[in-house]
Amino acid sequence: MRTSTRIAGALTGLTLTLGGAVLAAPAVRADIPACTQMAELAGATASDSVTAACSRGVVGDLQSCVTGLTGAGVAGGAATGACRAAAHEPR
Repeated sequence: MRTSTRIAGALTGLTLTLGGAVLAAPAVRADIPACTQMAELAGATASDSVTAACSRGVVGDLQSCVTGLTGAGVAGGAATGACRAAAHEPR
């Protein structure tokens, strides 16, 4: 068997293996509604700024999310909890 045939076969096997792992992985979905609900329970009014802050929490920018929520009237601890909820899959 030629070396180029072996390399091609190995690359094909690797591609199929990695592709299957990606397809088998569960889809991670963010939970913006949970974040906004927690923010509202902590004293914020539903607004575009609350939704925008929760959206930043979804992508993992916790500090910007907390800053946005505290600017909207949510206490620091509640803002942190809401931002962490934004990154989790809905239940």
